Amino acid sequence: MKHLKTILGGVLLLSACLAHAETGTALKADTLRAEPFADAKPAGSIARNDGLEIIEKKGAWLKVKAPKGSGWVRLLSVKRGTSGKTNEAAGVLNVASGRAGTGQVVSTTGVRGLNEEELKAAKFNEEETSKLEANLISTEQARQFAAAAGLKARKLNYLPNPGKQGGQ
Repeated sequence: MKHLKTILGGVLLLSACLAHAETGTALKADTLRAEPFADAKPAGSIARNDGLEIIEKKGAWLKVKAPKGSGWVRLLSVKRGTSGKTNEAAGVLNVASGRAGTGQVVSTTGVRGLNEEELKAAKFNEEETSKLEANLISTEQARQFAAAAGLKARKLNYLPNPGKQGGQ
């Protein structure tokens, strides 16, 4: 019976952790979007320091639940984690990262283009390819453009092959 209580307690704790979504704080006022695109229809707004519940991440966008609605917002508009006073360990980490005392937010976004699902779902689009081809220019046109801008050709050596000794 004691083991059953321990197991049930663990299951309840696990389900509570899984049910608890990640939280964040709005770094600035921004528009919530219906879809994760800059030109998507507005679906609400967030104000600076609003508490947010992060529901999903897609590329450089986060789907959030905010006091004034739900929708997609740019990743760089949100500080992940809970807001409030930092503890001493966080202060030490901030000093080590160069963030302490600057008043500036340091953030990076690791968006690397298309994911595997998007690549698998990709379809040829003749209209978009035609638009690209309409912008083609000849080598001579490119040379004339570069000369008009004062650009000069430079010959660069290839980088050494890291797999071979001495760059050979």
